[in-house]
Amino acid sequence: MMYPDPTSITRVASIGGGPIGGGWAAHFLARGYDVTSYLHDPAEEGAFRTILDTAWISLTALGLAPGASLDRLRVVHDLDAAVEGAGFIQESAPENLAMKQALYHRLGRIVPETVVIGSSTSGLMMTDIQAQCETPGRTVIGHPFNPPYLLPLVEIVGGEKTDPAAVEWAGEFYRIAGKAPLMMKKEIPGFVATRLQEALWREALHMVANGEATPEDIDIALMNGPAPRMVSQGQCMAFHVACGAGGMATNLDQFGPALKLPWTRLQAPELTQELRDRMVDGCNAVAGDRHFADMAAQRDREIVAVLNALREARAAL
Repeated sequence: MMYPDPTSITRVASIGGGPIGGGWAAHFLARGYDVTSYLHDPAEEGAFRTILDTAWISLTALGLAPGASLDRLRVVHDLDAAVEGAGFIQESAPENLAMKQALYHRLGRIVPETVVIGSSTSGLMMTDIQAQCETPGRTVIGHPFNPPYLLPLVEIVGGEKTDPAAVEWAGEFYRIAGKAPLMMKKEIPGFVATRLQEALWREALHMVANGEATPEDIDIALMNGPAPRMVSQGQCMAFHVACGAGGMATNLDQFGPALKLPWTRLQAPELTQELRDRMVDGCNAVAGDRHFADMAAQRDREIVAVLNALREARAAL
């Protein structure tokens, strides 16, 4: 299949609302694309536009592409109208396999085969999503990290019936669109980043369940320990550099035996009502009387500050 030149794409269709669909729409608008967003329920539009308005503050602080404007957004409630003329489709429907399969069955009929469709699913397999699609070759996973209008990562992988050329095309398009594409080697549930995040999450739940730490303790440890370092170096390179000239070889030779020590419990604990309440109460205590919108805005301001600081530091090299 011959797909269009990724640099020629000017219009993107974003399917679905919520933080992910709204975040994707904001990202593409900020990069100078025309965006048509499909919302299944017209009642969603108010909340959807609030997401965009909030995102636009941070995107403006980061720097908009020439011609970028919220006026280039069109919101529709008809799927055929949403995909008409789109050079790429970003699907962010609810995380329900039957719903996605039905959606891709319909998209497979109404969208030209040369238009690649990327799914924002956080854990479903494209092999399963594309099962009822008549034109599955152009369907790929394009999994972002939340908020998708700020965090650059997008994980890309195809399903069993995906054309490898569509996967490569998606990687190049996302790169042009300002993302940091991770081209996965194999299709696995949860992809890469979510699996790593899930490992942290499960250990955190164990520590709360066993009375070893509170949600506040866990976040203090991460925010003041590995998190700032990970802005510059991921887990692998942090350990490589930490051991000096010997690098990862020294790390594994010296600390390899510690892998036998009980420093982690990867199996998830049973989510009892007590554990659920400890987590909820602990997070509510940290949040206090701050509204969700205020906390999200603070998060966005701080991510913008980190991204701008990294940009300046790398430009000085």
